[in-house]
Formats: sequence, structure tokens, C-alpha cells
Amino acid sequence: MAARKQKTYPIEVQAKPGLPLGMNPATFLRDYWQKRPLLIRAAFPDFETPVMPEDLAGLACEEGALARIVSHDRATDGWTLRTGPFQEEDFPGMPDHDWTLLVQDVDKWDPEVRALTSYFNFLPRWRMDDVMISFAATGGSVGAHVDQYDVFLLQAHGQRRWQIDASESTKGKRPSLEFRPDVELKLLKKFKATHDWVLGPGDMLYLPPNVPHNGVAVNPCLTFSFGMRAPSSAELISDYLDDLVADADESIRFQDPDLKLPEDPNEIDAAAMKRVVAALNALRMNDPDRLGNWFGRFITTYRAAGDILPSQAPPSPEEVQAELENGGVLERHPWARL
Repeated sequence: MAARKQKTYPIEVQAKPGLPLGMNPATFLRDYWQKRPLLIRAAFPDFETPVMPEDLAGLACEEGALARIVSHDRATDGWTLRTGPFQEEDFPGMPDHDWTLLVQDVDKWDPEVRALTSYFNFLPRWRMDDVMISFAATGGSVGAHVDQYDVFLLQAHGQRRWQIDASESTKGKRPSLEFRPDVELKLLKKFKATHDWVLGPGDMLYLPPNVPHNGVAVNPCLTFSFGMRAPSSAELISDYLDDLVADADESIRFQDPDLKLPEDPNEIDAAAMKRVVAALNALRMNDPDRLGNWFGRFITTYRAAGDILPSQAPPSPEEVQAELENGGVLERHPWARL
């Protein structure tokens, strides 16, 4: 009997009219999502960036913006990280090579960037975390690393060379994920690329979690990173327990009315552990309604602490009604998640 031929999956595809993923979304979810990387050429054909490098630098100077600058010293292979907000005078003196400016949450600040997220409506909307934009001078990089979440890397301006290690999804060999101990960034100690591409405007690279990758600017360039939210199990249980404990009835306690004479008074026996489980279950940890209500609040809470406040005093109901009657529209606050 002939051996069954293993199906192969292309790692590079060309987008087509009506198929910006190069395939229908259901096929992408079945064959690639959280399974293997994919380079999509011309995913956004004739793409023109709505944000230029000077716009990103200006945003990085805003109070409340989450911005970083990563610089690389090639002579020593040293890396430095600076966090914002920055001052306008910080940028004119920057060299023309080997540094990267990264700004998180640009979709919260710019409506044209926010509109790009509708491209990903084949995914649950609550999975989208933010759009990070990076400007890299020639040679700029943040080093070889892995992300713990799915990310779509759209080349928006200029060219960037991407190298990835897809050995796990193509050969079944898990790459080393050890980090360098000598830098404050989480950079990989070892990185051996299996694929090497140069992306131009409109090209997009999808990476599932834990795929080693390294991007280096061929020339001054902008890259948009559409990151998906993927809370850790520890983060989930910690927040859910906080929610349960906040409303817990103090009268519900560990009970042992069926206590028998112990064989050894120093032993925590199996019967005691069953009572512990019963006491924990009294918190309704498995209640689907309570779990659903908590998760809805958790996943739509913005990850950076802070209240969502209007930029000005709210108008009166009469003013709102008049504005709507004159063709005005209501828009969701960009920092509010639904």
C-alpha cells in the first residue's frame, strides 16, 4: 500500500482581486492561523501610507504615547533601548542608520490607520490588540526575536528585509528560544533563517506565535504591525480570581461536618483535599454566565491602565440631537473596546 503523500503548504502567495490573503479567509484560518507563517505579496495593492515618519516622530512626543527607540551598535553588537515620550529636539540629531522608532496604539490616534483594521474582520474583533508602527533608518532593526501572539506585518513605506525561522512548521524541528543575557531586550541567542525576503509597500507577512524573525530596513521604511491580543493563562486566572474574590461570600468556607478520626493528625488526607475542591467550587469558577461576563470585561479592558476620558466637556442631549439632525454621526471613542 502506497504511503499517503503529506500535503504541502506554500509559504509565499500572491494576493488576488477579492482575495487579499491569496486565498479565502476560511482556508487561511484552517491551514495557516496559529500553524505556519505566510508571506502575502501585494496584500494591500498600491498601498500609500497614511502616516509618514515625521508624523510618527510627532506622535512619539505626545504625553501618553507608548514609544520606544531601539539602537544597534554593529561594532560591538550592543543594543540600547530608550522609552518615550520623546522631545522634538531628540530626532534631528539621530544618525541615518541602525535605529528604530516604535509607537504602539497608532490606531487609537489616527482614524486612517484605525480604518485598516477592518481588513482583518475575518478574525474576532476583540482579538485585535493594536496597530504598532515602526520607522527604521537604513539598517534599523530590533534584533532577532519571537512574539507570543499572532502578528501581521504590513510594509507601508520603503523596503524591509525579513528573515524567519520556519523550521518547526516546515520540518518539525523546534528552534531554540533562549534569550541573550547581555541585552535588556529579549533577543534570541541563536537565530538561523530558513526564509529570506525583501518586502515592499503593500506586502504583508503573517507570523503565528513563537516564530523567530528578524527585520532589517533596506532603506528608511515604515512597517505596520497588526498585533493580536493573547493573554497568558496566568493572566487569565489571576484576573478571574480577583473578580471572584471581590464578590465572594465570606460565610462560604471550608467545611468538614463529615470529619472522621484521622489515622495521622499531621496528614492532609484525600478527604480533606476533596473538601478544599468543594470550597473552591463554591466560588462558581465554572459558572458559564459569570465566566462569560468576566471575560467580556477582561478582554475589552485596555491593557494600559488609565481611564478613558473625553477631550472636552460632553455636550447636552439637546446639542447631540441637533447635531444628529444636521447630519452629524456618533463615533466610538478610539480607546474604548467593545
